[in-house]
Amino acid sequence: MKARVTVTLKNGILDPQGKAIEGALKSLGVDGIASVRQGKVFDIEIESGDKAKAEATVKAAADKLLANTVIENYRVEVLG
Repeated sequence: MKARVTVTLKNGILDPQGKAIEGALKSLGVDGIASVRQGKVFDIEIESGDKAKAEATVKAAADKLLANTVIENYRVEVLG
């Protein structure tokens, strides 16, 4: 079974890397970009065939290691 964890900064948290990307896109002539927020994606393979157990395992991993829940949000998708 596969899962994907998407981690992003919470609203109101300064994102200097996103701002740098936004500036670079503008300097490269890419028009229409209002703002950029960067994040990270983890693709995880799980041994369990039980979707609920797999989701609980991945959420535990995100809470303990993959996301800093003080400043980041995360979303878990169990892909099957």
